[in-house]
Formats: sequence, structure tokens, C-alpha cells
Amino acid sequence: MGTTASQLGKELLSEYQELTFLTKQEILLAHKRFTELLTKDEKDIPNVRIPMERILTLPELKSNPFRKRICLVFSTSEQKDGSLTFEDFLDLLSAFSDSATLEIKSHYAFRIFDFDDDGTLDFNDLQTLVNCLTGETDETRLTPEEMSQLINNILEESDIDKDGTVNLSEFQHVISRSPDFVSSFKIVL
Repeated sequence: MGTTASQLGKELLSEYQELTFLTKQEILLAHKRFTELLTKDEKDIPNVRIPMERILTLPELKSNPFRKRICLVFSTSEQKDGSLTFEDFLDLLSAFSDSATLEIKSHYAFRIFDFDDDGTLDFNDLQTLVNCLTGETDETRLTPEEMSQLINNILEESDIDKDGTVNLSEFQHVISRSPDFVSSFKIVL
């Protein structure tokens, strides 16, 4: 087996650089980390998919409360099982990179928080979001009254058209007023 750089090839490496917000070194490191998750039998399969369970063993995702949603959003699997190809993995890392634009980061954050994949953040999505952030333990779980008040406050601030949901443009408007969002929305290998 050759080096990681030769496994990717110069043309493919250049193409990945052009299509992502990642540097050559970041792409090579991503390839190394991805191939470390492969079993011996999978190493020779082109466009192999790594199951979500194995992707979630990466320390960078292990403690993220949205780890499963992240895999599901970036997976191109027709089975919608959260498995990732190397290109899916690069897309994930690119969206979370420091170089990604606010528009890209907010787009993917919105998709991750849209738990029912209906294109809006409704009461149930926001409740799931809050529960993910608070850890859903007895000590941290909000009472139904606290949850309702919090979600009503979020909707009051975010729901510009007052339809009871937050759409992508409303979400992006809120994010544009949050300078810390870009720096907190990242995964670094």
C-alpha cells in the first residue's frame, strides 16, 4: 500500500480542494482518518460506505449531542442509514470547517435541527433540539412549562412571518445576528 497522497491521486486531491473549504493537508488527514475506520475487507472497495456506528466512534463526534443527525444529514445513502462515503465525510468536514461561509454553516445547522426533515423548525423540532442540548437527564430536563416558555420565546424572536415555525431564511436571519455561531459550529480532525 502506498501513501495517503498517492492513494487519492493529485487530480482527485485537487478536485476535492476545489469543491470543499478544506486544504490539501486537511483532505489528506480526513482520508487517513476515514481509512482507519475501514475493516481490512473494505479497504479495496471503491466508494465504500462506513456505517454510522463506526463514524460515531470518532472522538470529534462521540460527544456531540447531534452526532446521529449530523451523519444522517450528510449521508447520501438511499437507505437513509447515516452511513458515509469518503465524499460524504469530506462534505461534513467542509461544512464544519473554519473556512466555510456563514451561509453554508447555517444551512447545514438548520438541516441538522430539522429533525422531521420537513423544511421548518416547528415546536417538536425545537423541543428535540433543547432536549439534545440539555442532555435529557432528570436533573437537566426542563419542565413542560419551562419547555413551552422557552420555545415560545424562540419562536417570538425567530418566527418573522408568525406561522408558528422557523424556516431557513428566518433561521439564517437569527444566525446572522449571532457572531459566535461560526466559531462554535466546527469539527476539527
